[in-house]
Amino acid sequence: MKTFAKKKKLLKTVAIFLATALLIPLLFVFAVYIGVFGKLPTKQELATIEHQQASEVYSADGFLIGKFYLNDRQPIPLERMPQNLLQALISIEDERFHDHNGIDLKSMFRVAFKSILLGDKSAGGGSTLTQQLAKNLYPRKERTSKNLAVNKIKEMLIAKRLEANYDKDKVLELYLNTVSFGDNTFGIEAAARKFFDKPTDSLLIEESAVLVGMLKATYGYNPRLFPERSLERRNLVLYNMQRNSFIAEEEKDSLQQLPLVLKYRDYDHNNGIAPYFREAVRKEVLAWAHDKDVNIYTSGLKIQTTLHYGMQQLAEEAMIEHMKKLQKQFEDGYGLRAPWLSKKSIMKAAKKLSKYKHWQQVGLSEKQIQDSLSIKRKMTFPTYNGEEEVMASSLDSLQHFMKFLNVGSIGIHPKSGAVNTWIGGVNFSYFKYDHVNQSKRQVGSTFKPIVYLTALENGISPCDYFSAREVEYQNLKGWSPSNSGNKDEAYLNYSLEEALSQSVNTVTVKVLEKTGLEKVLAQATEMGIQTDLPKEPSIALGTGEIPMTEMASVYSSFINHGRPIRPYIIQQISSNQDSVLYKHQQEKQVTSAFSEDNRKIMLHMMQSVVNNGTASRLRSTYGLKNAIAGKTGTTQNNKDAWFAALTPNYVNITWVGLDNHEIGFSNTAIGQGANAALPIFAKLYQKMNAESQFDSITKATFSPLTPEQQAKLACDPIKKDGFLKRLFTNPKKKKKKKFRG
Repeated sequence: MKTFAKKKKLLKTVAIFLATALLIPLLFVFAVYIGVFGKLPTKQELATIEHQQASEVYSADGFLIGKFYLNDRQPIPLERMPQNLLQALISIEDERFHDHNGIDLKSMFRVAFKSILLGDKSAGGGSTLTQQLAKNLYPRKERTSKNLAVNKIKEMLIAKRLEANYDKDKVLELYLNTVSFGDNTFGIEAAARKFFDKPTDSLLIEESAVLVGMLKATYGYNPRLFPERSLERRNLVLYNMQRNSFIAEEEKDSLQQLPLVLKYRDYDHNNGIAPYFREAVRKEVLAWAHDKDVNIYTSGLKIQTTLHYGMQQLAEEAMIEHMKKLQKQFEDGYGLRAPWLSKKSIMKAAKKLSKYKHWQQVGLSEKQIQDSLSIKRKMTFPTYNGEEEVMASSLDSLQHFMKFLNVGSIGIHPKSGAVNTWIGGVNFSYFKYDHVNQSKRQVGSTFKPIVYLTALENGISPCDYFSAREVEYQNLKGWSPSNSGNKDEAYLNYSLEEALSQSVNTVTVKVLEKTGLEKVLAQATEMGIQTDLPKEPSIALGTGEIPMTEMASVYSSFINHGRPIRPYIIQQISSNQDSVLYKHQQEKQVTSAFSEDNRKIMLHMMQSVVNNGTASRLRSTYGLKNAIAGKTGTTQNNKDAWFAALTPNYVNITWVGLDNHEIGFSNTAIGQGANAALPIFAKLYQKMNAESQFDSITKATFSPLTPEQQAKLACDPIKKDGFLKRLFTNPKKKKKKKFRG
């Protein structure tokens, strides 16, 4: 009896222990369920899952050229995910995916047995894809060991609710759109574009296997950083696909022999095609979104721009090819006299540095500041042969960057204003300043067509002649514009066409004088210049500082029947559901700024600039036979080089110079527009001529002159003064007079 009582007591104790052992976990699970350790998402919340989405920027010809995001994610529907991707995922991450309801107890017990009893650290975590999705949607806030049980149970409960809300296909879709691939890249579409530069639906089996293989350890199996590890992991995925009967053994063996081939494309704002253009788009979309309660970094906008991807690629290639050569010419032209070799110039630049000003404020002497700026450390310098790692000081860095030439170039369709090409500088990573839409520089002789057009509009004939003799204008503080070149020019008289073709400064000022300064300024406004211009006769030679976009408007008017067109960069903005939120409205065409007759005459005159004048290198050096009109420009002291090119369907404005206004080219031979700026357009057009896709631009022609227009231009380009006038004219003596324009 005593023994029976003892047994009964023992059984009761065991029963209580077992009940307690069972009850405590159940109570723990219940506590997690009711939110003691943090609220769980409801079924309703899980039914309306929304992700932050990157906004996508597209070129006019359909290429994805950039993204704006906090987290790089582009959700896509399951229909755009190939079967090989889904099979690879299930094979390596959750073989029993279609057999469980969010929690795979069989897998959990298997993992527990291997991990705890056998000590197998490679057994995995036993989490189903649905549990991993729960973790992706609701990341663990604390990762300490004491919270591990809470987190696991939360994920299991959320997984059950997810599978109650969604079918298996939707779970796969949500998982592949949320999972991280490292480097701030989320979702399969962003990963496919980053590692293989293609959309998900174009992934090959071996590419899908690479991306799925990364999920175990996004850093350790990153194919860019660790290609050998990634290859081994890819082949394991392929093995599992064969083991699960998704591919045949022969196909597995064949695929495993393939090398790992990436086409890595980082959508970092500093890299990739057209970075200055993309930044201009970002600013414009931000301004548009300001009053519309739209976050451009999370709302998944689709932004269709006007940029032509193919043309932009060629434009950037042409720019780099030319600037690499020009930079050497520029540096060699100065030799040992270079301003960036002058200690005085370097220290003058150093005084603008914030660190210099700070040290000055705290009381350091000039010598101490100079010593501090001379301390060398590891730096990265940009060059046209790539980046260089160097040991350099702050003063060395100033010296390096002081000598860098920069560039701005914009190309538009002259009848719509759509921007086809945009180059804001030579290297966006190091030079953020955009010379297309932020810079105002003197435009030099590219202003002259406005002067000549105004003259024609006010009754001056193309065959009226103007003396090239230099004049000193006494009422303009002795201002005396001059020409470079012909020593006999004091005896020469130029027609308008020849004066424009050869860019004769003295004649242009006289044409302005006869036409009237106010009329020229008014004409410039009508042709698209909104910037205030100096009311000085020197405007004839381009002393006004004008944005490149306004110069593009001016030159477009010569193609667009006298109507200037404003450049624009965004065609359309759509939501992530493809509803149109914004669409560019074509400008209502204003009244022509000048007559059609004079438009065609001016176009002919600017074709003469290309055929026989200052831009003739397009024909002689670059062999271009296309229909091209244009105008070169060079400012005082060779600080700015310009070229404006006009073709029937494309207008291009290019500037080259230094950001430091105090430094120009060492001589006109190097710094003139024909040498420093024109080749960028010339090389671009050579490349476009070689590709038939650009035939609509390169093979377009100007309409011919009418017989009446031809008659207006039928005169000798130059007339020489008569014998007696030459006899009594001293070519070295300037004529003195008052400017009366």
